[in-house]
Amino acid sequence: MNPNQPDPRTTAVQWLYAAPALVLMALVNVVPILQCVYFADKAQALAGDTRLWFALKHTLAFTAIAVSIELALGLAIALLLFRPFPGRGLVRACVLIPWALPTAIMAMAWKWIFNDTYGVLGDLLYRVGIAASPEIAWLADPLKAMGACVLADVWKTTPFMAILLMSGLAGIPEELYEAAAIDGAGPVRRFFLITLPLLKPTIALAVLFRAIQTFAIFDLIWVLTGGGPGGSTQMIALYVYDTVFRYLDLGYGSTLTLFMAGCLLLISGAVYLLFHTREAYE
Repeated sequence: MNPNQPDPRTTAVQWLYAAPALVLMALVNVVPILQCVYFADKAQALAGDTRLWFALKHTLAFTAIAVSIELALGLAIALLLFRPFPGRGLVRACVLIPWALPTAIMAMAWKWIFNDTYGVLGDLLYRVGIAASPEIAWLADPLKAMGACVLADVWKTTPFMAILLMSGLAGIPEELYEAAAIDGAGPVRRFFLITLPLLKPTIALAVLFRAIQTFAIFDLIWVLTGGGPGGSTQMIALYVYDTVFRYLDLGYGSTLTLFMAGCLLLISGAVYLLFHTREAYE
């Protein structure tokens, strides 16, 4: 027998050990998906559903703004925390605290911060002279409510972006920086000639993860604004929830779920093509 080929008996035993986990995954994931496809109906109603298209617009805007800010801040934090300095381990651990907190609890804390009567943010802006009054209706104004949701999401998930980018920085050989420094390249040139090009695969992965998570966001928006005011922060996930559990329309809720899954596939493809095309040209 060829030594490079696996033993069929070993392979069979490995599949036998993996079978319970595969069956459990099928029951937890595949069966609900098939049920969703089975119950889906009223697909023709999607085109005329104005509430759906408003929710899609809000979701895309929220995703684009939040992920862009998280990428910029996450990259800056990753570059700072990657360099050795006294207490770096402690600082890294502290940076992870927002990401480790449960989203619902964190959103409730932000709801208190944005409270128009006794919220700390309005009081702070008033004390430093930025706001004319400490009573700012953050969650009662459509634009401010969306900004509050973006701020809360960025605060929580930027550490996740930073951790992913630090893992990419760890894979860049230090010899490249030393050679570039010998050739006279400064920190800015080394960043654009070495760090950024070699970090693009990690950036693509981080953006893909965060874009999928942000597009499907539910708990933070549900606790912080409930989709208000006037539906200005309602995301597609909230609309699906309302359709199924508030209006008890399981068929159309399943259709919306499949529509949402299709949007996630398009977003994943767009992110892949964006970074793949850039790498091809470079």
